[in-house]
Amino acid sequence: MSSDPLTPYHGISPDAALTALGNPLDTAGFGTIAEACRQGRDDLAGRGLDDQGQKTLRRFSTWEITKYLIPVAPAHFRRVLRQNPDLPQGLTETDGGAKWFTLDEVLRLRAFFAAEGAANRDYLPYRPQGLAAKLLAVANFKGGVGKTSTAAHLAMSAALDGYKVLVIDLDSQGSMTSIFGGKVADEWQTVFPLLARHYGEHLRGENQARTDRGEAPLPLEDTVLQAMDLRAQDLAQKTHWPNIDLIGAQLDLYWAEFQVPVWRMNARSWKLWDALSDRLEADGVLDQYDLVILDTPPALGYLTINALAAADILLVPTGASFLEFESTGRFFDMLHATFASIEEGENIAARALGRPGLSFEWDAVRAIVTRYDGAQQAEFGALMQAYLGTVLSPYRQDFTALVGQAGEQVAGIYEADYRDFNRETYARGRAAFDETWAAVKRLLIGAWRRDELATSQAAE
Repeated sequence: MSSDPLTPYHGISPDAALTALGNPLDTAGFGTIAEACRQGRDDLAGRGLDDQGQKTLRRFSTWEITKYLIPVAPAHFRRVLRQNPDLPQGLTETDGGAKWFTLDEVLRLRAFFAAEGAANRDYLPYRPQGLAAKLLAVANFKGGVGKTSTAAHLAMSAALDGYKVLVIDLDSQGSMTSIFGGKVADEWQTVFPLLARHYGEHLRGENQARTDRGEAPLPLEDTVLQAMDLRAQDLAQKTHWPNIDLIGAQLDLYWAEFQVPVWRMNARSWKLWDALSDRLEADGVLDQYDLVILDTPPALGYLTINALAAADILLVPTGASFLEFESTGRFFDMLHATFASIEEGENIAARALGRPGLSFEWDAVRAIVTRYDGAQQAEFGALMQAYLGTVLSPYRQDFTALVGQAGEQVAGIYEADYRDFNRETYARGRAAFDETWAAVKRLLIGAWRRDELATSQAAE
């Protein structure tokens, strides 16, 4: 008579367990593991590189262009190309086959249709003249919710839509930097010099006031002096996307979490939360780009506070489970406590001096469900929608084969060639991300339109 087998955690032999345990690990062992991970990372990332070790962006077919990028019928698109031989004509892989275009060529074609095409078509994305770029931060202090993936796909969506995008990686893990093929040697190629320069300029102002009072100036350390001539444009690097630039990150950026509070202790009047936004504005970044996307660390540290204070729009990715919903609620609770504390501290001094108080404000804040499984999570997703209402975006990012393959190749779904699947699978896979971008674009356009109307009313 047979009996059911024991569960895996019963009947474990102590001697067999000792054999499997292996030798103890010392500190050097972490280095060995890290080196193995580095080799694996370089191998996996290298699969998407060309012969020169650079990332390249695939071409886009006539079908993709007319379906997703330029709102014209395929027959009209082909007719315009025949009538205008000076326009990019694309490449064909076989005689009479589909034509494929680089994104640079797509942008040129988009500009042509905007100048020559029907006036009622939005060939170019909405961006009011004279208004600054919008900053969009993607943040949550729970890891694994698709924060970097969401930020990267929004950057790619905006670029495909014709916007010029700057991506700023504030996470010292550097995942966003890897997606866009960035090369970052040390913290001097990250946002760190912008924070250091902002502090240095504040300290110079303080020292002028101290000198006027007959007091000795505070010294500017070498680190700060080294940053005083650096601008955001010195740190931004081109990517394989022609209209996406990157300020990258790597492990040394984490040093900022320790250095910023030291500077704050040295100069209590330094508004550290304004460092990133002030420097981006002063360097002309908000005129040079349409959209700045800030990818934050999974923690509410000084880098994240800078990103959130700078942001016009805040997106909070979350999964559709109790633990992720609970964590997201605590994240919003901590945001409330943090920014209320900053406002309270600043406004005590402002009231005493008769100055206007500080009040943080965002154009829009939305939570978004990522890695969604409709078959398993529909009920909980509906509950989240009921509790959060309009704060939760109704468009949920399904986890599909297209998303999974893109993640394995350190790439975005828009970089995947639909011929590796089929058109229907590709269309389903990108649909959720297209809907997400549409929802975000509505926020972007609405915020710009509100600014545009306010500017017009102020001028009257």
